[in-house]
Amino acid sequence: MKLKLLALFLFMSSVSLFAQDYFPKNDGVKAKKNNNYTAFTNAKIYVTPTQVINNGTLLIQNGKVVQVGKSVSIPKNAVVENLDGKSIYPSFIDVFSGFGVELPKKASGGGRSAQYGPSREGFYWNDHIMPEKDAINSFTYDAKEAKELRNAGFGTINAHIEDGIARGTGVLVALNDEASEAQRILSDKSAQYFSFEKSVASRQSYPGSLMGTMALMRQMYYDMDWYSKGNVDTKDRSLEALIANKGLTQIYAAGDNGNVLRADKIGDLFGIQYTILAGGDEYERIDDIKASNAKLILPLDFPDAFDVSNPYEAKYIALKDMRHWNLAPSNPKVLADNGVDFSITLHGLKSPKELKGKIMKAISYGLSKTKALEALTTVPAEILGKSNEIGSLQVGNQANFLITSGDIFDKETTLYENWVQGTKNVIESMDVIDIRGDYNLAVNGSTYTVSLTGDADKPKSEIKKGDNKVDSKIDYSADWLNISFSEDNVGSYRMVAHVMPGVENIKGNVVLPNGDETSAIMTKTSSFEEKSKEKEAAEKPQLMALTYPNVGYGFKKKPEQENILFKNATVWTGQSILENTDVLIKNGKISKVGKDLRAGGATVVDATGKHLTAGIIDEHTHIAALAINEGGHNSSAEVRMEDVVDPKDVAIYRDLAGGVTTAQLLHGSANPIGGQSAILRLKWGESAEDMIFDNSPKFIKFALGENVKQSNWGSYSRFPQTRMGVEQVYTDYFQRAKEYDAKKKSGEPYRYDEEMETLAEILNGERFISCHSYVQSEINMMMKVAEKFDFRVNTFTHILEGYKVADKMAEHGVGGGTFSDWWAYKYEVNDAIPYNAAIMTSQGVTVAINSDDAEMSRRLNQEAGKTVKYGGMSEIEAWKTVTLNPAKLLHLDDRVGSIQEGKDADVVLWTDHPLSVYAKAEKTLIEGKVYFDLENDKKLRESIKKERNQLIGMMLNEKKKGEKTRTPVQSKKQEFNCDTL
Repeated sequence: MKLKLLALFLFMSSVSLFAQDYFPKNDGVKAKKNNNYTAFTNAKIYVTPTQVINNGTLLIQNGKVVQVGKSVSIPKNAVVENLDGKSIYPSFIDVFSGFGVELPKKASGGGRSAQYGPSREGFYWNDHIMPEKDAINSFTYDAKEAKELRNAGFGTINAHIEDGIARGTGVLVALNDEASEAQRILSDKSAQYFSFEKSVASRQSYPGSLMGTMALMRQMYYDMDWYSKGNVDTKDRSLEALIANKGLTQIYAAGDNGNVLRADKIGDLFGIQYTILAGGDEYERIDDIKASNAKLILPLDFPDAFDVSNPYEAKYIALKDMRHWNLAPSNPKVLADNGVDFSITLHGLKSPKELKGKIMKAISYGLSKTKALEALTTVPAEILGKSNEIGSLQVGNQANFLITSGDIFDKETTLYENWVQGTKNVIESMDVIDIRGDYNLAVNGSTYTVSLTGDADKPKSEIKKGDNKVDSKIDYSADWLNISFSEDNVGSYRMVAHVMPGVENIKGNVVLPNGDETSAIMTKTSSFEEKSKEKEAAEKPQLMALTYPNVGYGFKKKPEQENILFKNATVWTGQSILENTDVLIKNGKISKVGKDLRAGGATVVDATGKHLTAGIIDEHTHIAALAINEGGHNSSAEVRMEDVVDPKDVAIYRDLAGGVTTAQLLHGSANPIGGQSAILRLKWGESAEDMIFDNSPKFIKFALGENVKQSNWGSYSRFPQTRMGVEQVYTDYFQRAKEYDAKKKSGEPYRYDEEMETLAEILNGERFISCHSYVQSEINMMMKVAEKFDFRVNTFTHILEGYKVADKMAEHGVGGGTFSDWWAYKYEVNDAIPYNAAIMTSQGVTVAINSDDAEMSRRLNQEAGKTVKYGGMSEIEAWKTVTLNPAKLLHLDDRVGSIQEGKDADVVLWTDHPLSVYAKAEKTLIEGKVYFDLENDKKLRESIKKERNQLIGMMLNEKKKGEKTRTPVQSKKQEFNCDTL
């Protein structure tokens, strides 16, 4: 008792520790600093997750660790706490939080007219870049939230303003209610934060896409370098802050595995190694994640199972979402097994209370407890460069530690205390006698089974007579147990017992239904710990196999290059049709074309009665993308479609089933000068990077007409608003690019501008324009602008009035990518005719039939066939419109587009005449790898059905066990087209 009173006195005296020594004191006598010690003896001490001392002593003084070990000399002026049977762990750290930081208010206003300029002066030109923001200036310590965090085991939180692309610096806070800001603020500039999300505080429209954000981040760093060299006369507080914060930990809020790699790509370009907030699906691309060398901040917001009890609702759930539910808890283990360092964050959880359950789930999926503890202590300390202060109980570190009843990640373990900077915070009293477990209670001639679960200080009761559950209530405080239960047709029983330490059975008095009183004993039959461990041991999760990509129709194994001999096929070479001809595919190339070829070890495919063609090339597509338009400016030449390739879009697989092997992923038509194209090989199962056509020519999307002058959405704040204005946009930008390029070539210092670099490539013949177009007057205008600046437009896409200016197009040297028979879907296409392709071809224009539509791209072979009907094109010329001609327009005809010896083996075997509506792609190959096979497709469908049923069974079992479930939702990917914003 005396020791407890002394401890209380020392605790109250410790408040003086948190007053600045040099501050004057006018409200009383200035007390001496409390230099007493506190010693915690006989504990299992985790100095670090891998350095564990049994029966050790932890000695602290003035909020710091003084000594730790088995043989610690305890000073006389020390309060000693015997923690026999208990454990001590370092308190947890969260490096990604919004704790105590006020979020900005959403900008007012709105309407259809966007805000294109910044709303601030003296800062960067984009409102969403705010590195000058310091979280400390918006920080207010929240004692209530701090208590919730301490109760979950946290002692230190790194908070920041969760708003904007460049978010500014964080603040590192010790969760010490008794301290002043001077003591608990460990760093007022703990890290610099970035994200892919715009600020809610500004309506500035740019960037309006993920690719725009990436472009803005790149330009920001280029501008920072230019500014740092003294090349700017004006003051930019944003860039100055960015420069000043260069030495801090750089944290990027990314999200899913694709965005993790996008963030790392930006960092690699500028020599920055970000610590990256992950999304929980890194297991899908673990090799790429590992190769990034980035430390991750890992949310544990594992999704709940879907409620699949309604079969009609269940069928709308995508397999990928069901599979992610199954695999997400294995993500921490996969990262740990592959040597990826990560810290764990509360980000994404509804409450800190959820953390322990989530960690236990990850552990049940194979994560080691040591790795889990590292992710909450030493790793976050390393990320913040604070290992010499927090994250462990090494001598000299802050006295931030937890006292538990046992293994901190066991379900039955109680967290008693969380000491922060040497200040004691009681979570659960260590004096509480744990009565949880199973008992038999004999009373009034009947025997009842009593199961006590829940928390040690607030147990829950379940009472049964035989197999029948009876209503019960329990109250347990100050070692007094009150249980009441009632039985139908019998009445209520009320039991009161005083629980004695060290005694397993509980003896008390019971008031019977008739009012009589008798004594009774609850005899313990099993402990709570034994029961929970038995339950944990019985639950071994069954994991679904990953596929490539990890969605429906993904491959269990990525396709490998094969040597294949197609025998006796009707071969469409691109120039002629050869009957009963063999084609040998070897090492990813078309090796030989002829008759009676020998296999030489190659797999022989009998193609009798079938047709073999080059793979279809879609010159204009919007599939396989995460964004299409960056309409925040009238020119977005700096953005790259390659940054937003979506390799999991099932439209890729569907295109392969339609014989498409190559596609140009174009920016949309929201602005006169769009973004840079991505030329893709539709390698289903490969990463976005590996789908990019290697060494492909550079392209960019331009646009004319209604979309770019914003005719159809009533916006009046962005130039241009007329077709005349569109011409002036081009003239202005190309003149600026010409001057920029001249300065660059002169050797003078110049500000690197991604937008001007791209336009200069056009002037230098290094990048080609695909121009969205409809009306003949604008088509003429675009050619004249190009000729004025001495370059040529490469392709007019859509070009539905091309038949009116086909001769001029041929003279200019521009190709046409058009539709077969689309017209009248908006005003400027009213003059479109289905003979357009044939007329342009007759005038010497290289013509391709393209899709601009996810549905149409699956049947481009049929679209090509329409040109035979409309205009009388020959079958070979018709077939060229989807093979050789688009290859020419993309400057890839030396590699693909026809069946010719030495070209890449991008070929399709058709069941029927390829221009027929009855033709199906039986096999689709890219570089000699089979990416679609009709027979394998049937097997995949059966496999998907089987896996769905298996996962539905697992989810039904989750609901049966009483676990949380969620309402089924359909996650349907949006289909993009030119004007999708």
